[in-house]
Amino acid sequence: MPDLIETALALFSGGLVGFSLGLIGGGGSILAVPLLLYLVGMDQPHKAIGTSALAVAANAAIGLAGHARAGNVRWREGLIFALAGVLGAAAGSSAGKAFNGQGLLFLFAILMIVIAALMLKRGDRPASDRPFSAMRLFVFGLVAGMVAGFFGIGGGFIIVPALIAASSISMLSAVGTSLVAVTAFGFTTAGNYALSGLVDWWIAGLFVVGGFVGSFGGTRMAKTLSDKGALTKAFAGIIVIVALYMLWQSGSELGLI
Repeated sequence: MPDLIETALALFSGGLVGFSLGLIGGGGSILAVPLLLYLVGMDQPHKAIGTSALAVAANAAIGLAGHARAGNVRWREGLIFALAGVLGAAAGSSAGKAFNGQGLLFLFAILMIVIAALMLKRGDRPASDRPFSAMRLFVFGLVAGMVAGFFGIGGGFIIVPALIAASSISMLSAVGTSLVAVTAFGFTTAGNYALSGLVDWWIAGLFVVGGFVGSFGGTRMAKTLSDKGALTKAFAGIIVIVALYMLWQSGSELGLI
C-alpha cells in the first residue's frame, strides 16, 4: 500500500491524466507512464506501463460518458474501430512485454513526436464528406491497436488521427469517439500485463479517483478549444513536451544520451 506522499502524488497524477483524456482523447498513457516512473516513483517500466493501462482505461470510460452527454461520440465508427483494435492490442501487448523496458520508452517517445508533427500538419480541419467504410475503420483500428498494445498505452494520440484519416470526422468528434477505443485497448493491454503480475492495483485505483475529477474539466475545455481552433495545437504540444522528457530519461538509461 502506498504511503501518504505516494497517495497524494498518485491522486494528482491521476487528475492530470483524466484532464488530458477529457481534453484531447489521448495523452493519458503518455502522461501516466512518465508520471508513475518519475513522480510517483515506480522503478519498473513494464509495471508502470501495465498499471497506467488499467488506470487510463478506467479514466477513459469516465471521459467517454462526458463526451457522450455532449454529443461528441460517433458510436458506429468507435465500436468498429475498437473491435479491430482489441485484436491488435492483444497481440501487440504480448510483444511489448518481451521488449526491453527502457528501449520501449525510447521508441515510444520517438513515435509521439512523429504523431505530433503529423497532427500539426493536418490542423483542425472540419469533417469531410468521405463515405463511411467499415473496412477502412477496421484496418486502421487493427494497426492502431497493435501499436497501442505494444507500447502499453490507451493509444488516444494514435487513435484520434487514425479515426480522422479513416472516417474524416471532425477533431472534436474524433476526440470523443476515440475514448471508446482507448477504453477497450487499455483494458485489453492491462489484462495481459496483469496476467504477468505487472499491475499495481492500489496505484491504479488512486489514478482512477484523481482522473474522475480531472476528466470533467478536460471535457469542458475541449469544447472551448475546439471552437477556437486550438485543440490540435494543444494535443500536439502536450505530446512533444512529454516525449522530449522521455527521450532524455530513457536515452540516459540506455547510454544514448
